[in-house]
Amino acid sequence: MAKKPSAGAMRQKVYFQRRSLVDDGMGNEVTGPFETMFTDAAEFIPLRGGEGVQAARLTGIQPYIVRVRSSVQTRAVGADWQIVDARSVVVYAITAPPTNQDQKNAWLDIMVTQGRAS
Repeated sequence: MAKKPSAGAMRQKVYFQRRSLVDDGMGNEVTGPFETMFTDAAEFIPLRGGEGVQAARLTGIQPYIVRVRSSVQTRAVGADWQIVDARSVVVYAITAPPTNQDQKNAWLDIMVTQGRAS
């Protein structure tokens, strides 16, 4: 049986970042560097399971589920964002938008991968 989410398991401080729009000097807006939008506490749950996960790990990409508390900010996160671990400065690319697994709007699970360039 899966363990229940708890605030005590949220030991990592993470930065949620998205690309900013900048002017290219010709009047066009282009995507710029990633900027930190907000900081939150999170729990990282490594995926160890099926064939697809094992194949990804063999290519150097480790998938994780990042669990955060549901808030207005975390519900606005999209697949074009990235998460950066504040302590180790490891970048995680978001591969799927947040999902409300408990159906109570208390926690959000975000699928991310480590080792892929953003």
